[in-house]
Amino acid sequence: MITIRLSPGDVGRIRFALSPVWEAVTSVRALSNNTARSVHGPWLQKVQPIIDGPDLTLLRALVPPVGYIPDFITPAPPRRMTGLESGLAAIAATPHELVVDEIGKLHDETPHPLLPDLIAHPAKALDLITSALESYWRRAIEPDWRRMRSLLQEDLAFRLDELASGGIERLFRNLHPSVRFSVSRIEIDRPFACDGEPMAGQGVLLVPCVFSWPAGLSVTAAPHVPTITYPPRGLGRLWEDRQDTTDSPLADLVGRTRAAIVSHLDLPMSTTHLAHQLGVSAPTLSVHLSILRNAGVVDSRRDGRAVLYYRTSLGSQLLIAATPLASTA
Repeated sequence: MITIRLSPGDVGRIRFALSPVWEAVTSVRALSNNTARSVHGPWLQKVQPIIDGPDLTLLRALVPPVGYIPDFITPAPPRRMTGLESGLAAIAATPHELVVDEIGKLHDETPHPLLPDLIAHPAKALDLITSALESYWRRAIEPDWRRMRSLLQEDLAFRLDELASGGIERLFRNLHPSVRFSVSRIEIDRPFACDGEPMAGQGVLLVPCVFSWPAGLSVTAAPHVPTITYPPRGLGRLWEDRQDTTDSPLADLVGRTRAAIVSHLDLPMSTTHLAHQLGVSAPTLSVHLSILRNAGVVDSRRDGRAVLYYRTSLGSQLLIAATPLASTA
């Protein structure tokens, strides 16, 4: 059991964030996890031929299939939305003594021939780690990051609604089966105990993470911000292929562009993202979205400065009815 003890101030500082670095790190573990194939099979099949290299060799040494991962390579994002560069900068700024301590702990638990040199030269280690993460990200994560980020943003919107409507207890009740909240602590059901206590007053960071499925990860030891990752809602549909609506009955009814919009909105998207996906201008897309929204086929919600569009239940019904099976029945 892992226990994060909370002061009254910590409860008031519970927040959410997305982390590209967390996704990169946890995806390395997913590469070695046979269980992950049931959810991330299409991604694994796509990236396996292109990911081998010295960067992945180093990351595998730092992220073993099970057990401890050095906490400094998964820094806490300072804001809800941050980029890869921000996370890499946070890693690069890690105090050298912390690098030595955490990689030393990893080497004690999961020895690897690359680790002693990292321990002996922490400045060099930080350069190698940030370079490896960036290189690996570009090949393995960046091509699908828009799709992942849409799913993560959808989860954040749901969690914030839960918090607003039912408070912290409701938020944690639906977060993950292994996580339990009480007034003074958060308990995480794991087959090991926490070996370090967080510093009081930092709050708790909750990070939806695509590749943390099924169990999630946690950071609890000082000086890091206590962090809990969890799989986002709707993860099972992340890698589903979108339906081709080019010659479908739906396209005959509303036109090819609008049918394509309905098909692409399996995850919420901004106008910019959707325009990029469809290869149309943002002004043209806005006209189509307005028509579809007035018809109740799509709707929108605000997420920070962005407006995200999503398919309604009516839109989903129309899409299902446009499948070849339905149209020939």
